[in-house]
Amino acid sequence: MSQQLPDVQATAPDVTVGLSQVGVTGVEKLVKLAREGKRPIILMAEFEVFVDLPKWRKGADMSRNMEVIDEILEDATREEAYRTEEVVGDAAERLLEKHDYTTKAYVSMEAELIRHEQTPASDRETQHSVDIIASATATEEGTREEIGARVVGMTVCPCSQGMSVARAKQKLEDLEVEEEKITEFLDEVPQPGHSQRGHATLTVEANGDPDVDLNDIIDIARDSMSAHIYNLAKRPDEDHMTFQSHSNAKFVEDCVRSMAEGVVDEFDQLEDDAVITMKQSNDESIHQHNAHADRVVEMAMLREEVNGDH
Repeated sequence: MSQQLPDVQATAPDVTVGLSQVGVTGVEKLVKLAREGKRPIILMAEFEVFVDLPKWRKGADMSRNMEVIDEILEDATREEAYRTEEVVGDAAERLLEKHDYTTKAYVSMEAELIRHEQTPASDRETQHSVDIIASATATEEGTREEIGARVVGMTVCPCSQGMSVARAKQKLEDLEVEEEKITEFLDEVPQPGHSQRGHATLTVEANGDPDVDLNDIIDIARDSMSAHIYNLAKRPDEDHMTFQSHSNAKFVEDCVRSMAEGVVDEFDQLEDDAVITMKQSNDESIHQHNAHADRVVEMAMLREEVNGDH
């Protein structure tokens, strides 16, 4: 007769305190995303899987969590999910179903996506990478799914640019250039400002809305900064990016507000309680610190603020 092993996880803990999240991180799996009329996209994704833990239970059955995540991801790989958030949403619901002691299950994933594009001036084919972010929280009330991306771009500081404008204006006046010509020149030729590598993060609680396309989210995030950056850049492309970014100088706060405007314009159909998360972090070039701004807001409030409703 085989001896039954004790279920230590189900025993009472020494300290009866409940835990918000218990689970596993750093789980790597291949995920296959289907595309209409095209070959599927293969992603190497990293997952986090959590459940909440009541105060009367010692542990959360880590092996069961791994069994569930393995099961759902293997299925997703075979069946080709059309939306990234489908994968995490399905996994979260299965976690909730298999853990009779938990009230909430959370699954998130990140993966690098490569997109093809053309350089802005030389029109060469190149690629750029994007970090996909997807998460889902399952409770007895239902499942909420979030999809988004983290992208890299370029920003130029309006403050330092303003000082350059003042310096240029003073120099032109000293050279006795006519005021009308000075104004015309400064309007046509953007002055220097210190540039930054910008990191924009935008996530949308889509909850299965088919009109929320990941590519649109990526475009909104990239367009929120002063200029796109490219993996390949010939000299005409470098000139284009430099001119464009200095013609469109933005504070870190401006980038978040640009994302907000883009979300309302592109996804106005979202439910009022859909949560939008917008973050911008800039790697400063002339300071040792970095700049950051963010906003987490429900769609109804965001729509009201962007449209100027009272």
